[in-house]
Amino acid sequence: MDDSRSQLYQRDRQIEPVDESWIDRAAARQLTLTKPPGSLGRLEDIGNRLAAIQRTITPNVGSKRLYLIAADHGVTVEGVSAYPRQVTAEMIDNFLSGGAAINVLGRLGEIDLKIVDAGVDADLSRHANLLNVKSLRGTANLSCGPAMSRIEAKRLIAVGVELARAGRMDGVDLLGIGEMGIGNTTSASAITATLTKEDPANHTDRGTGVDDQKLNHKIQIIKRSLALNQPDMADPIDVLAKVGGAEIAVMMGIVIGAAINRIAVVADGFISTAAAALAISLCPNARGYLFLAHRSVERGHAALIRLIGAEPIFDLQMRLGEGTGAALAMHIIDAAARLLSEMSTFSEAKVSNKS
Repeated sequence: MDDSRSQLYQRDRQIEPVDESWIDRAAARQLTLTKPPGSLGRLEDIGNRLAAIQRTITPNVGSKRLYLIAADHGVTVEGVSAYPRQVTAEMIDNFLSGGAAINVLGRLGEIDLKIVDAGVDADLSRHANLLNVKSLRGTANLSCGPAMSRIEAKRLIAVGVELARAGRMDGVDLLGIGEMGIGNTTSASAITATLTKEDPANHTDRGTGVDDQKLNHKIQIIKRSLALNQPDMADPIDVLAKVGGAEIAVMMGIVIGAAINRIAVVADGFISTAAAALAISLCPNARGYLFLAHRSVERGHAALIRLIGAEPIFDLQMRLGEGTGAALAMHIIDAAARLLSEMSTFSEAKVSNKS
C-alpha cells in the first residue's frame, strides 16, 4: 500500500462504528410511545438509526446543512450530455440567486444551503457567497486518460472532510450532499461499472435527457474510458482519479468527514450515491452514518443501492440532482427524530397500553 493510500486508510480508523445497541434502546422506547407497535413504519427505523448515530434515545435535528458541490467534466467534449458545459456555471448563478428547485426545498426544510465550486470551468470570483475550493477548472477528458491526478483526488477528498468538520463546528446535526455538473452521470456510470464489475450498458442512462443515439454513444465513451484507464476497484482513490469528478471527490470526503465527526449524512441520488459508495469502499465504518435519500430513475442507481446495502427513504421517480432528494429526505429524518423524542409515552399521557 502506497503512502497516500495508507494515509487515507487511516481515516477509517478515526471513525467510530455506530453502536447498534442504541438501535435496540430506541426500539424499546418506540414500544412505550402512544401508538400501536410499528405503526409508523420506516419512520421508526429511521429514528432508531439516528438515535444510534447520536447515541441517545431522544435524537435531535436542530440544524440541517446541505452542501451542493459543482464541477465541470472534460468528457463533455465527447457529446455525452444534452446540455452544454456552460450550464454548470449558469446554474450556480441560479442557485445563488435562490431560483432553483433546491433553493425552494431548502427554504421549505429550513436547510442551510452551501454552494461549493470544486472545479467549475469559469471565473466565479464575483460571488461572495460561493465557497471556492477549486484548483482545477474541470477534469480532463476521461476517455483520453485519467480525469485527474491521484494527488488532486486526495486533495479534494480532504476538502470534503474539512467541510464536514466545519459542519460539526457550526453545530450541524444532519448533513446532505448534492451536486451540479454537466457530464457527471458519465463519471457516475463509469464508477458504478467499476465497483460492480458489470457491463457499463447496465448502469448508463440518459442523464440530462439524451436520445437513443446519444445514449449509445455515451455507453461507448464509458467503455473506452474504462478500457484505457483500467481503474482498480480495490483502490477507490484510483477509481475516483481515473473516471471520477471533482464534485464526486468532495462529496466522498464529506461522507467520510461526517462519519469521523459522528454526524448523519444524506446522499441525494445517483451521482451522490456513487461518491458515497467510494467513501464506504475506502472507509467501511462510514456506512453506519449514511442515509440514502431516494431511489433515482437513473439506471445505475439501483446497482449502487444494492452495493451499499441501504434502503432509500422514498421513491418519487426523481432524477434532478442538486440535492433535491436529500433536502426532502432531511425533512423526513427530522420528522422521525421528533416522533421518537417528543411523543408522549403511554405512562406520561395516562393512556392504557395493550394488555
